[in-house]
Amino acid sequence: MAIRRFKKLAALLKMETVYGTDAVPTGAANFIQLSDVTFTPMAGDEEARNLLQPKLGHQGIYLTGNYIQAQFSVELAGSGVLGTAPAYGPLLRSVGFAETITAATDVQYDLVHDSFESSDLYWNEDGVRHIGLGGRGTVTFGFTPKRIPRMQFTMKFLQGTIADTALPVVDKSKWIDAVPVSKANTTMSLHGWSAIAESLNLDLANQVVPRHLIGSESIEITDRQATGTAVVEAKSLATIDWFSIAGAHTKGALALTHGTVEGNVVSLSADAVQIGRPASGQTDNIRNYSLPLMLTSLGANELNLTIT
Repeated sequence: MAIRRFKKLAALLKMETVYGTDAVPTGAANFIQLSDVTFTPMAGDEEARNLLQPKLGHQGIYLTGNYIQAQFSVELAGSGVLGTAPAYGPLLRSVGFAETITAATDVQYDLVHDSFESSDLYWNEDGVRHIGLGGRGTVTFGFTPKRIPRMQFTMKFLQGTIADTALPVVDKSKWIDAVPVSKANTTMSLHGWSAIAESLNLDLANQVVPRHLIGSESIEITDRQATGTAVVEAKSLATIDWFSIAGAHTKGALALTHGTVEGNVVSLSADAVQIGRPASGQTDNIRNYSLPLMLTSLGANELNLTIT
Protein backbone atom coordinates (compact mmCIF):
# COMPACT_ATOMS: atom_id res chain seq x y z
CA MET A 1 0.00 0.00 0.00
CA ALA A 2 1.46 3.36 -1.08
CA ILE A 3 2.19 6.03 1.51
CA ARG A 4 0.46 9.41 1.21
CA ARG A 5 2.74 12.46 1.23
CA PHE A 6 1.92 15.67 3.11
CA LYS A 7 3.16 18.04 0.41
CA LYS A 8 0.96 16.47 -2.30
CA LEU A 9 -2.10 18.64 -1.86
CA ALA A 10 -4.58 20.13 -4.31
CA ALA A 11 -7.14 22.61 -2.99
CA LEU A 12 -9.96 23.86 -5.21
CA LEU A 13 -12.43 26.59 -4.23
CA LYS A 14 -15.49 27.87 -6.11
CA MET A 15 -18.29 30.27 -5.21
CA GLU A 16 -21.71 28.75 -4.60
CA THR A 17 -24.85 29.89 -6.39
CA VAL A 18 -27.16 28.06 -3.97
CA TYR A 19 -26.03 27.91 -0.35
CA GLY A 20 -24.73 24.48 0.69
CA THR A 21 -25.06 23.04 -2.83
CA ASP A 22 -21.90 21.64 -4.42
CA ALA A 23 -20.67 24.02 -7.13
CA VAL A 24 -18.22 21.34 -8.39
CA PRO A 25 -14.89 23.20 -8.54
CA THR A 26 -12.35 21.95 -11.08
CA GLY A 27 -8.58 21.89 -11.22
CA ALA A 28 -8.63 23.80 -14.49
CA ALA A 29 -10.61 26.77 -13.13
CA ASN A 30 -10.55 26.82 -9.33
CA PHE A 31 -7.09 25.90 -7.99
CA ILE A 32 -5.88 27.87 -4.95
CA GLN A 33 -2.16 28.11 -4.21
CA LEU A 34 -1.47 27.67 -0.49
CA SER A 35 1.24 27.58 2.15
CA ASP A 36 1.35 27.26 5.97
CA VAL A 37 -1.49 24.76 5.94
CA THR A 38 -3.41 23.36 8.92
CA PHE A 39 -6.41 21.20 8.06
CA THR A 40 -8.98 19.86 10.52
CA PRO A 41 -11.23 17.44 8.63
CA MET A 42 -13.66 16.79 11.50
CA ALA A 43 -13.96 19.71 13.91
CA GLY A 44 -17.04 19.99 16.11
CA ASP A 45 -18.42 19.18 19.54
CA GLU A 46 -18.58 16.11 21.77
CA GLU A 47 -21.62 14.93 23.70
CA ALA A 48 -20.88 12.67 26.69
CA ARG A 49 -23.37 10.09 28.02
CA ASN A 50 -22.65 10.45 31.76
CA LEU A 51 -24.85 7.48 32.61
CA LEU A 52 -24.90 6.20 36.19
CA GLN A 53 -24.00 2.52 36.22
CA PRO A 54 -22.89 -0.11 38.73
CA LYS A 55 -19.30 0.10 37.39
CA LEU A 56 -16.67 2.69 36.48
CA GLY A 57 -15.27 3.44 33.07
CA HIS A 58 -15.57 5.46 29.89
CA GLN A 59 -18.95 5.32 28.17
CA GLY A 60 -17.93 6.84 24.84
CA ILE A 61 -19.15 10.05 23.25
CA TYR A 62 -21.17 11.31 20.30
CA LEU A 63 -19.35 13.49 17.74
CA THR A 64 -21.81 16.30 16.98
CA GLY A 65 -21.93 19.47 14.91
CA ASN A 66 -19.17 18.27 12.59
CA TYR A 67 -17.57 20.76 10.21
CA ILE A 68 -14.31 21.28 8.31
CA GLN A 69 -11.76 23.94 9.24
CA ALA A 70 -8.90 24.93 6.93
CA GLN A 71 -6.19 27.45 7.80
CA PHE A 72 -3.66 28.54 5.20
CA SER A 73 -1.68 31.44 3.74
CA VAL A 74 -2.03 32.93 0.27
CA GLU A 75 0.51 35.26 -1.32
CA LEU A 76 -0.81 38.75 -2.02
CA ALA A 77 -0.24 39.75 -5.63
CA GLY A 78 -2.25 40.99 -8.59
CA SER A 79 -3.82 39.09 -11.45
CA GLY A 80 -1.42 40.16 -14.18
CA VAL A 81 -4.13 41.94 -16.20
CA LEU A 82 -5.97 45.17 -15.40
CA GLY A 83 -9.63 44.55 -14.65
CA THR A 84 -9.16 40.80 -14.11
CA ALA A 85 -9.95 39.33 -10.70
CA PRO A 86 -7.01 37.66 -8.93
CA ALA A 87 -7.10 33.92 -8.40
CA TYR A 88 -7.72 34.43 -4.68
CA GLY A 89 -10.82 36.54 -5.36
CA PRO A 90 -13.24 33.77 -4.27
CA LEU A 91 -11.48 33.60 -0.89
CA LEU A 92 -11.99 37.34 -0.31
CA ARG A 93 -15.63 37.00 -1.31
CA SER A 94 -15.99 34.15 1.20
CA VAL A 95 -14.82 36.32 4.12
CA GLY A 96 -17.17 39.24 3.53
CA PHE A 97 -15.80 41.29 0.63
CA ALA A 98 -17.92 42.24 -2.38
CA GLU A 99 -16.07 42.11 -5.70
CA THR A 100 -16.46 44.92 -8.26
CA ILE A 101 -14.72 44.50 -11.62
CA THR A 102 -14.15 47.48 -13.92
CA ALA A 103 -12.96 46.18 -17.27
CA ALA A 104 -9.36 47.10 -18.18
CA THR A 105 -9.13 49.29 -15.04
CA ASP A 106 -9.20 47.54 -11.66
CA VAL A 107 -10.88 45.07 -9.32
CA GLN A 108 -12.10 46.36 -5.97
CA TYR A 109 -13.06 44.49 -2.81
CA ASP A 110 -15.22 46.27 -0.21
CA LEU A 111 -16.63 44.88 3.02
CA VAL A 112 -20.34 44.11 3.19
CA HIS A 113 -22.62 43.89 6.21
CA ASP A 114 -25.14 41.28 5.05
CA SER A 115 -25.84 38.85 2.18
CA PHE A 116 -22.48 37.15 2.68
CA GLU A 117 -21.37 34.88 -0.14
CA SER A 118 -20.17 31.31 0.37
CA SER A 119 -17.92 28.82 -1.37
CA ASP A 120 -17.23 25.11 -1.82
CA LEU A 121 -13.91 23.42 -1.14
CA TYR A 122 -12.41 20.29 -2.67
CA TRP A 123 -9.40 19.42 -0.50
CA ASN A 124 -7.42 16.49 -1.91
CA GLU A 125 -4.62 15.16 0.31
CA ASP A 126 -2.69 12.85 -2.01
CA GLY A 127 -5.68 10.82 -3.11
CA VAL A 128 -8.23 11.40 -0.35
CA ARG A 129 -10.70 14.18 -1.13
CA HIS A 130 -12.66 16.09 1.51
CA ILE A 131 -15.58 18.20 0.25
CA GLY A 132 -16.62 21.28 2.21
CA LEU A 133 -19.83 23.19 1.50
CA GLY A 134 -21.22 26.60 2.49
CA GLY A 135 -17.80 27.94 3.43
CA ARG A 136 -17.17 31.28 5.08
CA GLY A 137 -14.28 32.60 7.15
CA THR A 138 -11.96 35.39 8.16
CA VAL A 139 -8.55 36.72 7.10
CA THR A 140 -5.50 38.61 8.31
CA PHE A 141 -3.13 40.63 6.11
CA GLY A 142 0.59 40.79 6.87
CA PHE A 143 3.24 43.14 5.45
CA THR A 144 6.81 42.80 6.74
CA PRO A 145 9.94 44.14 4.96
CA LYS A 146 12.04 41.54 3.15
CA ARG A 147 9.11 39.10 3.18
CA ILE A 148 6.32 38.26 0.74
CA PRO A 149 3.01 39.81 1.84
CA ARG A 150 0.48 37.15 2.75
CA MET A 151 -3.14 36.70 3.68
CA GLN A 152 -3.84 34.14 6.40
CA PHE A 153 -7.30 32.61 5.99
CA THR A 154 -9.29 30.60 8.51
CA MET A 155 -12.21 28.98 6.72
CA LYS A 156 -15.06 26.80 8.00
CA PHE A 157 -17.24 24.53 5.86
CA LEU A 158 -20.13 22.17 6.33
CA GLN A 159 -18.85 18.64 6.06
CA GLY A 160 -19.50 16.97 2.72
CA THR A 161 -18.30 13.60 1.50
CA ILE A 162 -14.86 12.03 1.95
CA ALA A 163 -13.64 9.65 -0.75
CA ASP A 164 -10.57 8.11 -2.37
CA THR A 165 -10.14 10.34 -5.42
CA ALA A 166 -7.12 10.92 -7.64
CA LEU A 167 -5.36 14.25 -7.35
CA PRO A 168 -6.76 16.62 -9.98
CA VAL A 169 -4.74 18.20 -12.77
CA VAL A 170 -4.56 21.89 -11.88
CA ASP A 171 -3.95 25.09 -13.83
CA LYS A 172 -1.63 27.40 -11.87
CA SER A 173 -1.37 30.08 -14.57
CA LYS A 174 -3.76 32.48 -12.78
CA TRP A 175 -1.32 32.78 -9.86
CA ILE A 176 1.39 35.35 -10.54
CA ASP A 177 4.49 35.91 -8.45
CA ALA A 178 4.28 38.29 -5.50
CA VAL A 179 7.10 40.72 -4.74
CA PRO A 180 8.69 41.23 -1.30
CA VAL A 181 7.79 44.19 0.90
CA SER A 182 10.45 46.92 0.59
CA LYS A 183 11.06 50.63 0.15
CA ALA A 184 11.10 50.12 -3.62
CA ASN A 185 7.88 48.07 -3.74
CA THR A 186 5.78 49.42 -0.87
CA THR A 187 4.49 52.76 0.40
CA MET A 188 2.33 53.40 3.45
CA SER A 189 0.65 56.36 5.09
CA LEU A 190 -1.16 56.53 8.43
CA HIS A 191 -3.11 59.56 9.66
CA GLY A 192 -1.45 61.63 6.94
CA TRP A 193 2.11 60.62 7.83
CA SER A 194 4.25 58.92 5.17
CA ALA A 195 5.18 56.03 7.39
CA ILE A 196 8.54 54.46 8.03
CA ALA A 197 7.24 51.12 9.21
CA GLU A 198 8.62 47.80 10.37
CA SER A 199 5.35 45.97 9.80
CA LEU A 200 1.63 46.28 9.23
CA ASN A 201 -0.82 43.56 10.21
CA LEU A 202 -4.59 43.77 9.79
CA ASP A 203 -7.12 41.29 11.19
CA LEU A 204 -10.65 41.27 9.81
CA ALA A 205 -11.69 39.28 12.93
CA ASN A 206 -14.94 37.91 11.57
CA GLN A 207 -16.96 35.91 14.06
CA VAL A 208 -17.60 32.71 12.09
CA VAL A 209 -20.14 30.33 13.62
CA PRO A 210 -21.12 26.80 12.51
CA ARG A 211 -24.86 26.54 13.20
CA HIS A 212 -26.37 23.06 13.40
CA LEU A 213 -30.09 23.48 14.05
CA ILE A 214 -33.26 21.50 13.55
CA GLY A 215 -34.10 22.13 9.92
CA SER A 216 -30.97 24.12 9.03
CA GLU A 217 -27.19 23.85 8.95
CA SER A 218 -24.94 26.71 7.90
CA ILE A 219 -21.70 28.59 8.48
CA GLU A 220 -22.51 32.18 9.39
CA ILE A 221 -20.54 35.42 9.74
CA THR A 222 -22.29 37.09 12.67
CA ASP A 223 -19.97 40.01 13.48
CA ARG A 224 -16.54 41.49 12.86
CA GLN A 225 -14.20 43.77 14.81
CA ALA A 226 -11.44 44.66 12.36
CA THR A 227 -8.19 45.60 14.08
CA GLY A 228 -4.49 45.72 13.37
CA THR A 229 -1.03 46.71 14.49
CA ALA A 230 1.45 49.04 12.84
CA VAL A 231 5.03 49.06 14.11
CA VAL A 232 6.53 52.39 13.06
CA GLU A 233 9.83 54.12 13.57
CA ALA A 234 9.52 56.62 16.42
CA LYS A 235 9.83 60.28 15.42
CA SER A 236 9.58 63.57 17.27
CA LEU A 237 6.19 64.78 18.43
CA ALA A 238 6.54 67.66 15.98
CA THR A 239 6.66 65.12 13.17
CA ILE A 240 3.75 62.95 14.36
CA ASP A 241 2.26 62.89 17.86
CA TRP A 242 0.69 59.44 18.27
CA PHE A 243 -0.12 60.10 21.93
CA SER A 244 -2.28 63.13 21.17
CA ILE A 245 -3.94 61.30 18.28
CA ALA A 246 -4.73 58.32 20.51
CA GLY A 247 -5.86 60.47 23.43
CA ALA A 248 -8.23 62.49 21.23
CA HIS A 249 -9.75 59.32 19.72
CA THR A 250 -9.04 60.80 16.30
CA LYS A 251 -10.05 58.79 13.24
CA GLY A 252 -7.72 58.99 10.25
CA ALA A 253 -6.83 57.27 7.01
CA LEU A 254 -4.61 54.27 6.39
CA ALA A 255 -3.27 53.58 2.90
CA LEU A 256 -0.76 51.02 1.68
CA THR A 257 0.25 50.35 -1.91
CA HIS A 258 2.36 47.33 -2.76
CA GLY A 259 3.82 46.66 -6.20
CA THR A 260 5.00 48.86 -9.05
CA VAL A 261 4.19 46.89 -12.20
CA GLU A 262 0.78 47.27 -13.84
CA GLY A 263 -1.30 44.16 -13.18
CA ASN A 264 0.60 43.39 -9.99
CA VAL A 265 -0.29 46.29 -7.70
CA VAL A 266 -2.33 45.79 -4.52
CA SER A 267 -3.66 48.76 -2.55
CA LEU A 268 -5.34 48.67 0.87
CA SER A 269 -7.13 51.63 2.38
CA ALA A 270 -9.36 52.49 5.32
CA ASP A 271 -10.59 55.99 6.08
CA ALA A 272 -11.62 55.85 9.76
CA VAL A 273 -8.77 54.18 11.66
CA GLN A 274 -8.47 54.87 15.38
CA ILE A 275 -5.12 54.55 17.16
CA GLY A 276 -5.06 52.68 20.47
CA ARG A 277 -2.49 53.01 23.26
CA PRO A 278 1.01 53.33 21.71
CA ALA A 279 3.68 51.02 23.13
CA SER A 280 7.33 52.01 23.08
CA GLY A 281 9.94 49.50 21.93
CA GLN A 282 13.06 49.09 19.83
CA THR A 283 14.56 47.16 16.95
CA ASP A 284 18.33 47.27 16.31
CA ASN A 285 18.54 49.77 19.20
CA ILE A 286 16.33 52.20 17.25
CA ARG A 287 13.16 53.26 19.04
CA ASN A 288 9.79 52.36 17.59
CA TYR A 289 6.12 52.53 18.50
CA SER A 290 3.66 49.66 18.25
CA LEU A 291 0.31 51.20 17.37
CA PRO A 292 -2.93 49.25 17.88
CA LEU A 293 -5.35 50.02 15.05
CA MET A 294 -9.13 49.87 15.03
CA LEU A 295 -10.60 49.85 11.52
CA THR A 296 -13.91 51.41 12.40
CA SER A 297 -17.00 51.35 10.21
CA LEU A 298 -17.69 55.02 11.02
CA GLY A 299 -16.36 56.14 7.64
CA ALA A 300 -17.45 55.28 4.11
CA ASN A 301 -14.53 52.90 3.62
CA GLU A 302 -14.04 50.37 6.42
CA LEU A 303 -11.43 48.45 4.39
CA ASN A 304 -10.90 48.37 0.65
CA LEU A 305 -8.56 46.32 -1.53
CA THR A 306 -7.91 47.48 -5.06
CA ILE A 307 -6.03 45.37 -7.60
CA THR A 308 -4.46 47.27 -10.52
